[in-house]
Amino acid sequence: MSTPFMFEKPVGMRDTLPSYHQTKHSVRTSMESEISSWGYLPIETPALEYYDTVGKASAILDQQLFKLLDKDGNTLVLRPDMTAPIARVAASSLKDQSFPLRLSYHTNLFRAQQIEGGRPAEFEQMGVELVGDGTASADGEVIALMVSALKKAGLKNFQIAIGHIGYVNALLLDVVGSEERADALRRYLYEKNYVGYRQHVKSLPLSSIDEKRLLGLLNLRGGIHKLGEAKDLVQNGRAAKALEDLEQLWEVLDGYGVSEHMKIDLNLVMHMSYYTGVVFEGYGSRLGFPLSSGGRYDELLQKFDRPAQATGFGIRLDLLAEALGETKALPEQTCIVCSRERRKEAIQEAAARRKEGELVVLQDLQGVENMDELSRAFADVVYYIGKKKGGSSDD
Repeated sequence: MSTPFMFEKPVGMRDTLPSYHQTKHSVRTSMESEISSWGYLPIETPALEYYDTVGKASAILDQQLFKLLDKDGNTLVLRPDMTAPIARVAASSLKDQSFPLRLSYHTNLFRAQQIEGGRPAEFEQMGVELVGDGTASADGEVIALMVSALKKAGLKNFQIAIGHIGYVNALLLDVVGSEERADALRRYLYEKNYVGYRQHVKSLPLSSIDEKRLLGLLNLRGGIHKLGEAKDLVQNGRAAKALEDLEQLWEVLDGYGVSEHMKIDLNLVMHMSYYTGVVFEGYGSRLGFPLSSGGRYDELLQKFDRPAQATGFGIRLDLLAEALGETKALPEQTCIVCSRERRKEAIQEAAARRKEGELVVLQDLQGVENMDELSRAFADVVYYIGKKKGGSSDD
């Protein structure tokens, strides 16, 4: 193993410089305020969790987990998502609180990525979980809240794609007949590799009717009318229930006045295997990949011995900042430059200005190399350098 260069970072890790940090802080503050106003209470969980509980329940690929051992030999993981940790808390520390629970979070998550992928291994995410409510109203609430949070952050041009994993599973199994074959097709859909999907379908020993049904799935993207087309491809009970769920959800979203941002996408497949129903992804006009996602997971809490239906979403702050396409200007600061003789006076002046809400830097004159550069760096520069006879100030 070669020794890292002095300025090298681990693969997938990033530095956050002041201007970008300011942008993320502004976005985060706006969204936290909106989420709180909808009655969601913030929660924090530890960065380290047990592999045998949260690690396995997270449904993240094993090779994407950051693992380490504690002193007792237990395998730990850096949390790869927040849904599984919140499910653990809902079934333990919050077990005496009645459902539904409305919880929110803002945290860093960790997933080991392939070197050539160029994706961050540590990223900041905000989101909510609505635990203990299995209604279309709950699905509509979290989607409408996600829309509202994105708007509060300043995002104007975006779209939410809505699907249902129950419909995809019903169609694939109805045609190919086994989970293994269905999983191969789901993988193409998850990767949005529609060319590969078409080629794989054409390679299968299917009747022309069944081949047409599988290829027809790719056309089920658009307005609410696509649900009518979906009924013609598969007519079993699971598919009918999924389409009924989506019809009810659309009615809820109409009530919130956000359906203008929605489109139906029945090829939508998520990377998390614990999703059981409605799923969705949010796209900004500047990005070709989702900046937010979520869905219904009605079986995850059973793994923590407190069965409950649940839904939620997560928003990637790094991707949202990219979608916004602008960096917030750093706040204006005043610099007070002082000599040793007038340091105390300058300290008092800085304290008085800070009480008034001003951002103040106190700079010793001996530490200044170039006054012109200093003047350009700050909105205002105030000098406390010498003293007049009799102790009066002379700026």
